[in-house]
Amino acid sequence: MTAHVKTVSAAEAKWPLFLGIDVGGTNIKLGVVDDLGRTLALTKVATLEEEGPEAAILRARAATDAMLRGIELGRNDLSAIGLATPGTMDIPRGMLLEPHNLPHWYHFPIRDRVSQVWGLPTSYANDANAAAYGEFWVGRGAQYHSIVFLTLGTGVGGGIIIGDLSIDGENSHGSECGHIVIDCNPTARMCGCGKRGHLEAYCSATGLLKHTEALLAENPKTSLLNRLSDAQPLTPKMIAEEAEKGDKFCLDLIDELATYLGFGVISLMHTIDPGAVLLGGAMNFGGPGDPLGERFIGQVRSIVRQHAFPIPAQRTTIDFALLEGEAGYIGAAGIARLAWHRKKA
Repeated sequence: MTAHVKTVSAAEAKWPLFLGIDVGGTNIKLGVVDDLGRTLALTKVATLEEEGPEAAILRARAATDAMLRGIELGRNDLSAIGLATPGTMDIPRGMLLEPHNLPHWYHFPIRDRVSQVWGLPTSYANDANAAAYGEFWVGRGAQYHSIVFLTLGTGVGGGIIIGDLSIDGENSHGSECGHIVIDCNPTARMCGCGKRGHLEAYCSATGLLKHTEALLAENPKTSLLNRLSDAQPLTPKMIAEEAEKGDKFCLDLIDELATYLGFGVISLMHTIDPGAVLLGGAMNFGGPGDPLGERFIGQVRSIVRQHAFPIPAQRTTIDFALLEGEAGYIGAAGIARLAWHRKKA
């Protein structure tokens, strides 16, 4: 658990308590969160995607019961559940549609089934929007009225929070920030979704690796070539490590990625005018305090200062997120908390 996540005992917690469920392609994270966004307990189970959603839900329920027993609580001590899954999805109906990393889970009424298995009211959210809400509630975005949250990993996820509102959209496709168009040329890079020119094609780990591999033959002096072998395929971490050693090719790759990201951030700033744009996900090039991480985010800020409207360029915070991999279940619990309090009001 990241050091930035606040934890408390059951005796110290401010009730009511909520369960946050963050479904990923590999693992499902489950956390008990109090009314102030502090974690009482956390566990995870393997998703085992090919076994389908029903089996995963039952495993998650069993893991929840064991987790609660470990802190001397029971299911009746929970007031509501927040459930976060990857898209595509129909949020009002609580349906998974065709999530690309959960092919055996297509067209499944996941919200209602979770609610039935736990016997608790369940709120449903996109996983990136849930993570954004976690950062907004108790993370780096807690001091702002509105944030844009971008996760840089295999793809580029996004979440937009304004006030207590997660921007889900009319068709449950809101806040898909990774798919804003930043290059309209017919030769623009291909995104994993099958469309050209999307931010994800330029600023994801997948996009970075494809671009690097295409340029390696033209850059025979890069130290990166000495690292490659059949047993050691190219990774973003490898690119970052060679950049930290001063390899110009790798430094230029990261600077270029930050430049494209900066232009994507500007488009979002000019649309939303948020208080902060926060960068999360595994591909942060060392993150805050690391020289390469600071260079990376410094380049993003520089592009924003050069090309955005002056007032938002000066006033919008651009920074790394805090909660790392814990943001999803915390944010899901927070969205459930909102629904619970509104119902009680």
